[in-house]
Amino acid sequence: MQTPAHAAPTKGARMPRAQREEQILAVAEAVFAERGYQATTMEEVADRVGVTKPLIYGYFGSKDGLLSACVDRARAQLREATVSAWDAMPGDAPLEAVFESGIRAFFDFIDEHASAFALIQQEGAVAASTSRDIERIRTQQSAVVAEALGRVPGLRALPAGLLEGYAEVVIGACERVAVWRLGRPELTAGDATALVMAGVWHGIGSLAVTDAAAGAPPSLAGRVRPAGS
Repeated sequence: MQTPAHAAPTKGARMPRAQREEQILAVAEAVFAERGYQATTMEEVADRVGVTKPLIYGYFGSKDGLLSACVDRARAQLREATVSAWDAMPGDAPLEAVFESGIRAFFDFIDEHASAFALIQQEGAVAASTSRDIERIRTQQSAVVAEALGRVPGLRALPAGLLEGYAEVVIGACERVAVWRLGRPELTAGDATALVMAGVWHGIGSLAVTDAAAGAPPSLAGRVRPAGS
């Protein structure tokens, strides 16, 4: 039976570095979310993991470095969740359905990391370097959406700057709705998705007309693969 990430293994138990780092980050995310950045100590993280404090310092350098690594881990996971949701859609799926699947993947991800998301929204309470990492998440997701929109018949001829602008609208709407939901636990990920779709889809969807040359309905499925993947 696999040991849960939050359960402390026998102190000093040997583990491959990559696996140990993943374990430390999973525990650290939980501790940061519970305690807040200022109250979290490296000693508590080490105790929960079941390793020595110097080992964590050796891996991440400082508490700032540990938090930054947690945010970077979440950034990679969010990108994978979004792109995987699009890739899982049938090749002939309507654009609206595929677009919606990416929005839903975002809110599902936020629900799975609700406490950590609440923490990083309080940017004044975290390290200055981490605020830059949080902005990298926004930049990444904007690039993912812009790349996806640029592959859609009816949108691919638009200037790159305009597509980036539309992507910023989508990302901004998703983030603000996610923050708004923090105090409204009765709203589901599906509710949030429907709200964003109602607010942004009409404008973007109206541009995604059938590509007459291709003779096929617009679709993102099977064609979403952001640069750098």
